Amino acid sequence: LIGSGTKSTYEDLSRAASVAKQAKEKNMSDQFEPNPIEFSEIKRIAESTEDKAVLMLNLNRYVPTAAYPNGELYKSYMMALNQLLDQLGGRILWQMPSFGQPLGGEKLDEIIGIWYPSHKAFLKLREMPGSAENFKLRGMCVEYAVLHRCPGDMFI
Repeated sequence: LIGSGTKSTYEDLSRAASVAKQAKEKNMSDQFEPNPIEFSEIKRIAESTEDKAVLMLNLNRYVPTAAYPNGELYKSYMMALNQLLDQLGGRILWQMPSFGQPLGGEKLDEIIGIWYPSHKAFLKLREMPGSAENFKLRGMCVEYAVLHRCPGDMFI
């Protein structure tokens, strides 16, 4: 119990703080490494008769040099992303700034809902013409990102 003043409570809090510090000090590029279990599931769905539309919820924080939301670097990234999505038959359904986070501690700048016609289309993202430019710009703009896979048939 937090606040009970027991030694184990302080040890647990100290251990949690240590893990958080290590994660913060870790190379930020690790966040862009795919979750192997999740990607395995996406591939399984993409190769099956169960494949259907998917909504990817992108929670992004941008580097200061991206100058979100009006900077040229950010705008170039969004233009490249939209061109790539057009090729895939996907589209941004909505994007909005984040004004704060009442629960949790990760500051975000923007939340983007991207609809893909299938899991297979999502997996083709890195193979399409323009993909290298898109991911180069993403790497220059995005400091922190989390991607959530959601049902895509509830919005269209």
